[in-house]
Amino acid sequence: MMTRLLSRDLPRSRALAALLAVIVLGLALAPFLFPGAKALNVAAKILIFIVLVASYDLLLGYTGIVSFAHTMFFGIGAYGVAIASARLGPGWSSLLLGAGGALLLSALLSLVIGLFSLRVRAIFYAMITLAVASAFQTLASQLSEITGGEDGLNFKLPDVLSPAFQLSENPLFGVSLDGRLITYYLVFAIALLLFLAMLRIVNSPFGRVLQAIRENDFRAEAIGYRTVVYRTWSNVLAALFATLAGCLLALWLRYNGPDTSLSFEIMIDILLIVVIGGMGTLYGAVCGATLFLLAQSYLQDLMGMASAATASLPLLPALLSPDRWLLWLGILFVLSVYFFPTGIVGKLRAARLAKKS
Repeated sequence: MMTRLLSRDLPRSRALAALLAVIVLGLALAPFLFPGAKALNVAAKILIFIVLVASYDLLLGYTGIVSFAHTMFFGIGAYGVAIASARLGPGWSSLLLGAGGALLLSALLSLVIGLFSLRVRAIFYAMITLAVASAFQTLASQLSEITGGEDGLNFKLPDVLSPAFQLSENPLFGVSLDGRLITYYLVFAIALLLFLAMLRIVNSPFGRVLQAIRENDFRAEAIGYRTVVYRTWSNVLAALFATLAGCLLALWLRYNGPDTSLSFEIMIDILLIVVIGGMGTLYGAVCGATLFLLAQSYLQDLMGMASAATASLPLLPALLSPDRWLLWLGILFVLSVYFFPTGIVGKLRAARLAKKS
């Protein structure tokens, strides 16, 4: 049963399997293990970014396509839910209509971009996607009547997902059974299903062709595969999964704006997470997103504690100042690339093979 769920793509490393089990169990029990609004928000963001990064790995890791328009589709999903809920009012029909409209728009845009751009060289395709994403972000900021402009859109969700909703007056293990908890587990369930769907895709015959194109597109073309068609479909599938990740973001935040889902900083984070976790393996999205977002969320707090603990020593308090957390995050990234050139998953699998040999 587990093999079917994982599409026969097992971790192939005991250390990796243990790490994945810890992450999944930690996310599943996060409301009970890590109480507090910040911890729950970080856990939800990890779930969303696992889907987003895994969808980008469909392009970069499995097909060898470098695109900078991935956040555009992420933003389309978030704006679809936000606009529909803000205009039509809170309700499940609004959420479904917003998500459906966003998926349709993303499918059309990704198809057009794929057909017109994937015939050019990789660097030119990357530049084209960057230009399209920048134009879309500008458009979202200027169409204030529809998107809310720079201020974004606040909206309400169905009553069962609102924080005021109480499933029970009695807390469970000290955790209030409210709409926020229900929303978290809805995000968890959808993210898990989307990840398993992507795992099935990359391990299907279609996914094997994508990997063949990544390794040698001329040879794949020579044996009869139309590489442009497969690359276009890969582009469309990645865009649709990114759109659904954007829908989950809007569902969790109950707000969306240009900086929330369309920022180029998000694109940089995606690239970093893919490299940290390991390209060409969806498990890398799980490990990389968890590690990166935990560091991004708690590194500043840890540095503040370390700075206070070393206050009597020279230089260290200044170096460990929370204001320098981005510097240390960059150093951690450089070290991770140096010691894990194939990412966390690649390193753990290589260690397993080394032991066998």
